[in-house]
Amino acid sequence: MKDKPLILVTNDDGITAPGLRALIEVMNELGDVFVVAPDSPQSGMGHAITANSTIYCNDITIDDGPQLEYASSGTPVDCVKLAVNEILNRKPDICISGINHGSNSSINVIYSGTMSAAVEAGIEGIPAIGFSLLDYDWEANFDAAKKYVKQITKKVIKHGLPEGVVLNVNIPKLKEKDIKGIRVCRQAKAYWQEDFDKRTSPQGKQYYWLSGKFVNRDKGEDTDEWALANGYVSLVPVMFDLTAHHAIQKLNSLGFNEK
Repeated sequence: MKDKPLILVTNDDGITAPGLRALIEVMNELGDVFVVAPDSPQSGMGHAITANSTIYCNDITIDDGPQLEYASSGTPVDCVKLAVNEILNRKPDICISGINHGSNSSINVIYSGTMSAAVEAGIEGIPAIGFSLLDYDWEANFDAAKKYVKQITKKVIKHGLPEGVVLNVNIPKLKEKDIKGIRVCRQAKAYWQEDFDKRTSPQGKQYYWLSGKFVNRDKGEDTDEWALANGYVSLVPVMFDLTAHHAIQKLNSLGFNEK
């Protein structure tokens, strides 16, 4: 009998987040689960690592289950690095990050700690998926999301992923019966239009509070934003190679190599 796959689970909302607990529940049905997650919320950390201070990582028990869990003072990327290089005795077969409370579609992928953890696993040669639910409520209902988390993870465990690719999966805030299925799609060309709310503290010092609105002018029906708006789970293959390959020929024609 083949051994169960070793599944590394992490997130950016913190080890007590309901989304992570829901993810662990599903992963326990698929393999041997090992959790290394931040001990406090780390949303919006992107691919940050801890380089100038110490990192703590301690075993912890949050709820019943066969999984082994560690809480780390580091970022989501730190958690993956610690798991792969220090804690586990072998490379995990897959890394699953999430389930994030809120969207990581479109441009959000570059700010996301959830997705950066998945990307870090991909850099290590580990098939990886980041899951997000379009509901920022801490008490969000993850029942519908669990079905698609299980379905997609089983496919990746069985078939693997193309080299250099991780998956960014976003799930609409809908009842299971209202979700139409899964769409493999591209990242929409959208952005955040930032607005800094300038305020003054009781001590007379100025400070800023970041706000803004999400702007999507991409009308394509092959995007993650379209899929989510139309009741589909969006699945975007993400490359961690940031080279703009299509621009190399054009840049070479500009004569950068000339003396």
